[in-house]
This record gives sequence, C-alpha cells and structure tokens, in this order.
Amino acid sequence: MYSKDTIYIIGDSKTTSNNPIMQQYNAFYIGLVIDRTTHLIVDTDCSSTLSLTSSFVKQLFFGQSMMNMDRVLHEIETRYFGASQKALAVAFKNAHIKYMKIIET
Repeated sequence: MYSKDTIYIIGDSKTTSNNPIMQQYNAFYIGLVIDRTTHLIVDTDCSSTLSLTSSFVKQLFFGQSMMNMDRVLHEIETRYFGASQKALAVAFKNAHIKYMKIIET
C-alpha cells in the first residue's frame, strides 16, 4: 500500500482532562505516513472519538509538506475547531521535530 520511500511517525500531546480523547486514550496522537523523497504527507490518522474527526484530520493533512510547518499549522488554526485544536497542533509540531531529525541523518 505504501512505497518503500515512506516512513511512519507518531506525534503526541496532551489535551484538556475533560476531553473525551483524554479520557479514552490519555493523550492525543497523530500518525503520519510521509514520503521521504517529496516530504509530502500521504496518509494520516489520529486518536479521536468520532470517525468524522479522523476523516477531517486525514483530509486536512493529506498532500501537505512536512517542510512547511507554518502552512500546516495555519490550516489547523483556520479549519479545525474541535476541542483538541491545540493538541492537534502540538502533536504535529512533535511529529515535525521527529521528522526533521530523521531526514538530517
């Protein structure tokens, strides 16, 4: 399903204690499949309690470049208004840091 040029990275963060995601998973996670040659996100999933959230997040990230963190964060800030908006941004930043370390080697 994924080419040999892809890698998988998890980003994580905390969200508010009354958020159902925290109650179910104890953290917020985002999984990203990234093509190392183009730096494009080819698939995404996240810890969510609603399938619509996972679908929307997938669509939000698909085709975005890991090299353009500001653009991805802007998309989150202007399009995702779920209770875990900040957690999603922090989880992406966490994944971005991991990705940058991977491509440096």
